Amino acid sequence: MKSFGVHLFILVFLAAIASVSVTVQAFTGTYGINYGRIANNILSPDEVVTLLKAAKIKNVRIYDFDHSVLKAFSGTGLELVVGLPNENLRDVSANADHAMNWVKDNVQAYLPGTQIRGIAIGNEVLGGSDEFSGFLLGAIKNVYNALVKLKLSHVVQVTTAHSQAVFDDSFPPSSCVFKDNVVQYMKPLLEFFSQTGAPFCLNAYPFLAYMYNKDQIDINYALFLPTEGADDPKTKLHYDNLLDAQIDAAYAALEKSGFGKMEVIITETGWASHGDENEAAATASNARTFNYNLRKRLAKMKGTPLRPKSVLKAYVFAIFNENLKPGPTSERNFGLFKPDGSTSYDVGFHGYKSSSADSSLPSLKEIRAAGWFGSYSVLLTMAAAFMLVF
Repeated sequence: MKSFGVHLFILVFLAAIASVSVTVQAFTGTYGINYGRIANNILSPDEVVTLLKAAKIKNVRIYDFDHSVLKAFSGTGLELVVGLPNENLRDVSANADHAMNWVKDNVQAYLPGTQIRGIAIGNEVLGGSDEFSGFLLGAIKNVYNALVKLKLSHVVQVTTAHSQAVFDDSFPPSSCVFKDNVVQYMKPLLEFFSQTGAPFCLNAYPFLAYMYNKDQIDINYALFLPTEGADDPKTKLHYDNLLDAQIDAAYAALEKSGFGKMEVIITETGWASHGDENEAAATASNARTFNYNLRKRLAKMKGTPLRPKSVLKAYVFAIFNENLKPGPTSERNFGLFKPDGSTSYDVGFHGYKSSSADSSLPSLKEIRAAGWFGSYSVLLTMAAAFMLVF
């Protein structure tokens, strides 16, 4: 009877384990990085894999579906989010067969060797011109339905990333709402993501907020440095850094739209290390301060003042300085690494090649997995221990 009871317990226990992995998560750690490649002088994808593994950065986001990158990541253990660029939205939205073929060619064909955990449909589509706005939800639904038919929806999550241009009145955080011209697209999008369990993905840059509001924002507040901070008069919450305030503004807008339980993750954030004459805040010193303090902030695995139990996750922008990006000089200088893989400044990483800028700081502890994999491992360990006892 004792043996039967033990076996029954184990079966129930393993069933509980299986239930943990029902909801797919594209971002299973807390610290990730964006792999932008608008450059003609950066490391090859194979060399990038070596660089990322040395830095112990597991979560990686790209902006397209380049096959050389997908092949290089195969068998590495790195987890990848691929992108469907804005210019592809019209075709994928209009034709379910196009979506199916795209998923087969650029996702299914590389699984399971390449750990593709998510697909980002477009980037910052809403809030600017309406060129692609009307195609976003259709493309998302067609790609998701293709994953369902291929039995991959439990493996690959579908999301899209928004800029802060979708918001009105973002300070204080509790006053934030979605812009009137965005609501018609945002509301059905949020309804769909609420059904699929996807998060609200936000590109949030304290650097840009400071640049546009130098007279109102203390730079220390933007850099996670000691400061008086800011209070929200409605919620009575105190903010000691700008990024937390930006995230809670998103939570406030979601709550007012009826989606207060949706998670917010940061799909881009960073600080430029060089800029034009009118970009005085874009210095290597400020970039180092922001990115080093961001790593420390994420390693604490804590939430924001409004959502203290929701562990913050963020992808830093970016791996490299990208010499072919258009726009002001700052746009080409967000990389943690120079094109040859040496560090741009010291935040605790070692470069691909030895460099005088390489870490003299003590390394932070490896980011702990915050998703289902961590729970899964713990449960397996407990089950194994239980079996040994009996």
